[in-house]
Amino acid sequence: MKSLLEDLRALVGAAHVLTDDDTDRATLLRYERDWRRRYEGRCLAVVLPGSTAEVAAVVRRCAMAEGVSIVPQGGNTGLVGGGVPDASRRQVVLSLKRLRAVRRVDADNQTITVEAGLVLQELQEAAAEAGLLFPLSLAAEGNCTIGGNLATNAGGTQVLRFGNARELCLGLEVVTAGGQIWSNLGGLRKDNTGYDLRNLFIGSEGTLGLITAATMRLFPRPRAGVTGWATCRSLAQAVALMRRLRSAFDAELVGFEAMNADSLSLVERHFTELRAPLATTTPDGAPLWSALIDLASPHDEATLRAGAEACLMAASEAGELVDVVIAQNTAQARMLWQLREAIPLAQSSAGLNIKHDVAVPLSSLAAFVDAADTALLDVVPGARHITFGHLGDGNLHYNLQAPAGAAAASFLAQFEDAANTCVYDVVARFGGTFSAEHGIGRLKRHELDSRKPAAAIAMMRAVKAALDPTGLLNPGVLLPD
Repeated sequence: MKSLLEDLRALVGAAHVLTDDDTDRATLLRYERDWRRRYEGRCLAVVLPGSTAEVAAVVRRCAMAEGVSIVPQGGNTGLVGGGVPDASRRQVVLSLKRLRAVRRVDADNQTITVEAGLVLQELQEAAAEAGLLFPLSLAAEGNCTIGGNLATNAGGTQVLRFGNARELCLGLEVVTAGGQIWSNLGGLRKDNTGYDLRNLFIGSEGTLGLITAATMRLFPRPRAGVTGWATCRSLAQAVALMRRLRSAFDAELVGFEAMNADSLSLVERHFTELRAPLATTTPDGAPLWSALIDLASPHDEATLRAGAEACLMAASEAGELVDVVIAQNTAQARMLWQLREAIPLAQSSAGLNIKHDVAVPLSSLAAFVDAADTALLDVVPGARHITFGHLGDGNLHYNLQAPAGAAAASFLAQFEDAANTCVYDVVARFGGTFSAEHGIGRLKRHELDSRKPAAAIAMMRAVKAALDPTGLLNPGVLLPD
């Protein structure tokens, strides 16, 4: 292994190869432990190439070393353990953080070409500087990278209007498992010349190739925006409210998030400066669902605001909401979004929890939550149900927190397997999926094996064998053993 490390240092520079011999443990842990602190390994080295050519050279060199594999890593903000090494000390963590360039902004084509290590928030800012909008938005946008977003087909809060990362991508640059560079960054919206290789790599979690750059779609910046917060007596009422808003505003409805009362209580407990603008329970103590509504329009704000007020008034008269407030300025709108985005952080502060990133058809969403809540009463007694998510695309984060005062780690160890089985069985009953936007990683491989049709698993294995026959890239992730 000494010769391998020497060669890697020659390829990318000694300062960009981190090992136990020359780097403190705290620094290495940033790459060896996942964001949730559920997975922690020990790598042979962390390698940070500075160009696509260097990535390809590193891949070629690692392919020559017997028993060595590569773990690609972006911002290491994933939630399913897909970007950290195992404990073998024979894996190289290949971090793409140094690939941060904005290569081109094409205002006429409404595209931006960036390198994989660019942080999502920086991409948003680069688009804004060009007078355009890049709409992908999620709570980790200050740390996650666009390469990781594409590798996991990230969703976020504006899928309702703009789609997942897959729908926002027009081209990729990829280093293959053989160390070749495939580049297709032209930004074409139509290119019917055979298999869609771009979509093969998006969502593959670094198991088929390493995304080093991408051409992403941009959109005109809206002239007007309206953000509102409504409370509903049930999730079914929140779905009805969203249906009304979609009918009235169509593509101008860009976001619709739902949160149960327990999720907001958790935020208020751990972030005392954040308070829901409306009561989360009725006067007699019944919990309410809160909805965060985002509208954006190319037209003037007065027209959009008047339309929003009229639509929400009609919803109130129809009994689809209990109360509503509309942000009067950007600062108030940002505060409402901070409440929603703080829920995962509050869960982290409260300790390890059981996460379910599920999706079912929107028409079945309320019935699914009722059925899952009921099914879990005997399986996980006393658990706090922290349910929130992207109502517009049927994706809920249906999470379980330990009862107040209980040890979070013990709760996870004791109940996770049974809770997962229970929830995923209910998901299947309603025709849904057990992984909507977080991916499979290490955490859900056994679920993929048991719940995905055998024919689908066989096709996935065939693709993996064709593109990475030696298993060099991210072994132990996504595909079951």
